[in-house]
Amino acid sequence: MSKIIAGIKIPDSKLAREATELVRDTESDLLFHHSTRVFLFGALAGERMKLKYDPELLYIGGMFHDMGLTQRYSTSQNRFEVDSANAAAEFLRKHGIAETDVELVWDAISLHTTPGIPPFKKPVVQLVTAGVEMDVLGLAYDQFTEEQRRQVVAAHPRAVNFKEQIIDAFNEGMKHRPDSTFGTVNDDVLALKDPKFKRLNFCSIILGNAWVDDAHGCAHCNDPSHKHG
Repeated sequence: MSKIIAGIKIPDSKLAREATELVRDTESDLLFHHSTRVFLFGALAGERMKLKYDPELLYIGGMFHDMGLTQRYSTSQNRFEVDSANAAAEFLRKHGIAETDVELVWDAISLHTTPGIPPFKKPVVQLVTAGVEMDVLGLAYDQFTEEQRRQVVAAHPRAVNFKEQIIDAFNEGMKHRPDSTFGTVNDDVLALKDPKFKRLNFCSIILGNAWVDDAHGCAHCNDPSHKHG
């Protein structure tokens, strides 16, 4: 029978069950319970905002959103969000899910650490981020009832030191690819955990790049027909 937590039904299709099994076997307890809470808080936010969405796709988005932090899926130099999104896309394609739905889940996962954009995307994208922001950052905490929070955490517990442990999990999944954090919130993690980490600076990259701009605002190039001055 389908499990209901805080009024939210956990999807129980073959797709959802196999996703749960894969994530449970791949992620730590910390990430598995966090990922499930992300789905639940995302779904609760969707109810509150009266959004229409596919619960199964939201479930896949929530469950896979941190897979790129695991040893199995973190071997690339991509952003961990991209590795997570690729893992979800591969899983969905193997199950014959329509490409438009695959792309929707990919966007939901890849954008979940990019503030300011998900609220303007489709509901599944919005709600994966809403779930993450609630569980990790505590955003909109008071917009969930005390009973909703209690039931979610009772079913999928937060570690006593969850805040420190989730930062450690982020660090473990990204420390081998520090350049992937440029321009994202992720470089805050490496800056906290690694005293040798050097943040790339957007303005320094602009000012120090290879272009040479002359007094007329024209970048010099190698085209002999392009006369300067």
